[in-house]
This record gives sequence, structure tokens and C-alpha cells, in this order.
Amino acid sequence: MVETLTGIPVSRQKIIFGEMDEFAKQIEKTLRVTIVTREEEIRVVGEDGPCDKAKRVLTTLLSLAERGSEIDIQKVNYSLALVKENEEGSMLGVDSELICHTITGRPIKPKTLGQKNYVDNIRDNMITFGVGPAGTGKTYLAMAMAVTAFKNDEVSRIILTRPAIEAGEKLGFLPGDLQSKVDPYLRPLYDALYQIMGAESFTKNMEKGLIEVAPLAYMRGRTLDNAFIILDEAQNTTPAQMKMFLTRIGFGSKVVVTGDRTQKDLPADQISGLDVATKVLTGIEGIAFSALTGADVVRHPLVQKIVMAYESYEEAAAKKHRPERPGRRFGRPVRAVKRNEDGGEA
Repeated sequence: MVETLTGIPVSRQKIIFGEMDEFAKQIEKTLRVTIVTREEEIRVVGEDGPCDKAKRVLTTLLSLAERGSEIDIQKVNYSLALVKENEEGSMLGVDSELICHTITGRPIKPKTLGQKNYVDNIRDNMITFGVGPAGTGKTYLAMAMAVTAFKNDEVSRIILTRPAIEAGEKLGFLPGDLQSKVDPYLRPLYDALYQIMGAESFTKNMEKGLIEVAPLAYMRGRTLDNAFIILDEAQNTTPAQMKMFLTRIGFGSKVVVTGDRTQKDLPADQISGLDVATKVLTGIEGIAFSALTGADVVRHPLVQKIVMAYESYEEAAAKKHRPERPGRRFGRPVRAVKRNEDGGEA
């Protein structure tokens, strides 16, 4: 079968095919088709189903390119995933949502349906929990929403916090004053703010006290009014810390709590405050939970493969070590046996 797209300028073909035809090769490899171009015509050759899907992916990428959206390998892979579910049309809805621009002018948008749902929840609710694996944009999108709310005078300050816990190692005593000691734990938050606001604007607002980056322990005893508050790495909080943080919230504030349940650095016998909060707070009006998955990873494609490989490994390990149900042996019910006083069967 041959599917044909006509009237596609060569300049537009270069955008959707990528450098050295990287994107076209990815489509060919995934769907097992052949893409051939001749002047302003694109032909897709292969079996009926794959050819139709490839045409739909190319049509989606063309629509994005016509809007001026940057086409990258993440968009190509996500379009391929959506077309298999017959949901490629939703890609255009995802890409239409602009949160803000970075200091260099790059637009910040949700890139997946999961991310769009997350952003919508932040906008519509007072408290939003964003839970998912590394690379799903939990902290970055929350930071972009916070900066946008701050610039639009929806809040008067931004407060960023996270528990100061090492990732599986003990760093010992760090040199310097108190700020120098906590800075390594908060560096990811600084990096995101530098990228969105610029170092100069960030420093100026921080000196005025309009942006605060502090360890979670500093939140005790405070009431946080008219602020956009982000609690990052929430999987490393204890239940007491999580309760303390959530009860700091005052009038006019918005809160985002982010975490990855698979990367806890708490002691093995310590329950995560994020896990407890999910059980306790689900169903309360004004509190939303966004569950991001491996499909929402927007870092290097290899990161998505790593996340999914670990998910598969952990699921298999959990099944392997699942305790046998009591009262059953070798998949068959154990027959209750009555015994006489001397111990023999009745």
C-alpha cells in the first residue's frame, strides 16, 4: 500500500524529518514502513495499517510545524505512541497550552497528556500532588506555573522547599555557613529558576524576600499567605513533616507537592509522608492528584527506556516475592482435617 501527502514544501519536510532525516528514520523503524520524498510529495510505502499510522503521524507533525512549534524526537515518539491509541488529535491540544517563556525566549508547554492534566490541576485547585518518575517535568512545570502566577500578581511571593536528605549516601559536615550547607540540596530548584527567570531577576527578588528557597524544616511555625509554595522531593518527607507543611497554608496561596515514590531516601522502616497523604487526602475538594508515568518522560529518550525497564523489573520482583495466600498449597485449597484426642484423623 502507498499513502501520499502532497503540497508539502521542501522546507517543511526538513522540519518534520529532522536533521539527517532522524525523525523520518524513527517513524520508519517503529512502524516498519518506507518514506520516500519527491519535490513536494511524501509517499509512505508498506502494509495498510502501518502506512495509515505513519501518514497520521506525519500529518500531526505538519500541523505542529505550521503552528511554529519546534519538532523534536520527544514529539515524534509521543505522536507515534498516541497514534497507536488513535489519540493523535490530542497532541495538538497539548501543544496549544503555553505557560510562559524562559529567559532565552523558549516556550514552556506541557508535552504530554499527563503533563497537561497536571498543569490544569495546578490551575484549578488549591493543592496539587504531582507524583511520577524522574524526567516527567513535575518540578519544572510547577516552577513555570509559580513564576507565571508571580509575574501576573496572582501571588506576592514564591516559596520553594524540599527535605534535606542525601540520596543514599552520607555527606558528613559540609563547610560554610548555614546557607552554604543547605544549598546543595536545593540546587535543582535554583537551576530551574535561573532558566525561567534569569539569574539577575532571581537574585533581585530573592534579596527582597519575594522568592524564598529553604529546607522543609524552616517551614515549622509559619503561616504562608498569598504565596505559591512548591514542596519538591516529597517522597522523602515523614508523615509528621507532610502534615506540618500542609497545615502552614494560608489564604490566597497555591501549593504543589511533587515526588517520585520509586526514589525514596528514607530509612527502610520509615513510612513516606507522600504515601500517607495520598491515602488520607484523596477525594477532598480543592486537592488534586496527578499521576505521571513513564509515557510522560520528556528527557532524553533513553531516560524513558530506563524508567520503564525499572518499572517492569520492580513489578516482576513484587510478584515473585508476594507471600502465598494462607490456607492454600500448590494452588489448591487445604482441606480442614478433624483429629481425635490421640492426634489421629477422625
